Amino acid sequence: MRAAVVVLADPAGGDDAAGRVFNALAVTGDLRRTGEDVSVIFQGAGTRWAALLADPEHPFHELFVSVRPAVVGVSEACSAFFGARDGAVRAGFDLVRGNPVDGVGELPSLAHLIADGYQILTF
Repeated sequence: MRAAVVVLADPAGGDDAAGRVFNALAVTGDLRRTGEDVSVIFQGAGTRWAALLADPEHPFHELFVSVRPAVVGVSEACSAFFGARDGAVRAGFDLVRGNPVDGVGELPSLAHLIADGYQILTF
């Protein structure tokens, strides 16, 4: 199985958002342990999680570090729009492109992932 875990939840969303990102990281770890091909992308307001999770003081940091090899990066256009680009780049995240949107920039291409056999899981 191939899975792409897409984190969309805004960290400002309280417990619901925290639960979503925690479960996104947990399912990524589960898939990795069972030998599945899994990739994580932060998109939309979810790009704000990148710098937060990279902070060693964050309660999910250790879980994040355990799945970091599966993280592809953050959406280029979304990280710019939601003010998360600089923090994500400073934390070592790649900017993901592939789906050009006029006047906005590029988002990750979910169409390419689907064509490559990935199941898309959104959190």
